[in-house]
Amino acid sequence: QETSMKKRFLYGLLSTLLAVNLLIGAQIYSSRAEAAAKDDAYPNIELFTRVMETIRQNYVDGNKVSYQDLIYGALKGMVSTLDPHSEFMEPVKFTDMRHDTEGQFGGVGIIVGVKAGPGGGLSVIEPMEDTPAARAGLMPGDRITKIGGKSTEKFSLEDAVKRLRGVAGTDVEITVLRPSNNKEIEVKLTRAVIKVDTVKDLGSRREFKLGEDAIGYVRLRQFGEQTSAELEDALKKLEAQGMKALVLDLRDNPGGLLDQAVKVCEKFLPRNQLVVSTEGRSASEGARYVASGKAQHPHMPMVVLVNGFSASASEIVSGCLQDVKRAIIVGEQTFGKGSVQSILPMQDGTALRLTTAKYYTPSHKVIHEKGITPDILVPMSDEEIRNVSLKRALGGLEFLDPKDRAAAESAHDVQLDRAVDLLKGITLYTKELAPPKKVAGK
Repeated sequence: QETSMKKRFLYGLLSTLLAVNLLIGAQIYSSRAEAAAKDDAYPNIELFTRVMETIRQNYVDGNKVSYQDLIYGALKGMVSTLDPHSEFMEPVKFTDMRHDTEGQFGGVGIIVGVKAGPGGGLSVIEPMEDTPAARAGLMPGDRITKIGGKSTEKFSLEDAVKRLRGVAGTDVEITVLRPSNNKEIEVKLTRAVIKVDTVKDLGSRREFKLGEDAIGYVRLRQFGEQTSAELEDALKKLEAQGMKALVLDLRDNPGGLLDQAVKVCEKFLPRNQLVVSTEGRSASEGARYVASGKAQHPHMPMVVLVNGFSASASEIVSGCLQDVKRAIIVGEQTFGKGSVQSILPMQDGTALRLTTAKYYTPSHKVIHEKGITPDILVPMSDEEIRNVSLKRALGGLEFLDPKDRAAAESAHDVQLDRAVDLLKGITLYTKELAPPKKVAGK
């Protein structure tokens, strides 16, 4: 009887194991079948076509359901689900993007940014010199609450830029909230052709006068097609005046062209030094960018300034120069946009901006969603940033009221001050270590 019970127990156990195996096998088969169905093009394209035709036949507003409208909308939605930086661009948007990187476009002449959190939103970072925005009295720190009568509360940066830009000679109305008096101001701006100088001096001009202690200052506003050439001109002007140290300001720089970031770095690096590498899904997306060794500048002490608006190409430059110990990074944690977007034109004039790889610094640190951590952290409040921006633009902002002018004139750029103090100490220390000069005949 005991043997019979053992047999029944054994048969029961085997039956249970068999049932479990069959269940697991069925789940695996179902999972694989589901995955195969997801990756089968024809039934999914059939579903897409059926939905599109159903919309065309039944949607209440017939003027919104042309094939192009529906296809463009579907493509935008499809690409936007991948990541925040991939985008399907209609012909007009693609043209605007090319004009932007070429350094010329139709617009009002303001650099804008979006900041998260309380008191954030769409804000004016800087009005460009001699543009409709500057002439109308827009100031750094102004919050743009409406464009064309529409609230900007849910606008992305791309939404705002799209509405601000347009054909030269056309008008756009914007409403701004000025933090200093908490009042809303409505402004009507006439768009003009805006020429973007991506390299500026401390006064937002291109004079590049050497500061005290022979410390030069150059600010890169973005990385366009002419950035490397403009930087070369600035460095030559400063070196002709006897520059002994340099502050490279990448604050509020949203990035731009990868090749320009590499060309900026290689001005300060030896030949064959790795600047940045990219890695993607396929081996073809992997690349290593190294310094050419051309147009090198003396290995003078250098500080790079960054903040939370420094992104993409700015992070490539600051990450590289930090990694190879070519510069000291001062400021605040950068944005963390370390992905590569390839522009893939289509035959009909549209284009895909598609994330195809990620950037890595020379020591293989990830930039994406992490950013660059400064060697020396120097925080600044929103009010300090605004006042410093006003001070930088004082020469072109005669319309400032007494309160704002007083705040601007007394503003201290604590990040820049820290950079200058560092460079003063380094140059003094280097001078003390230098061997004495030999005198002829002695």
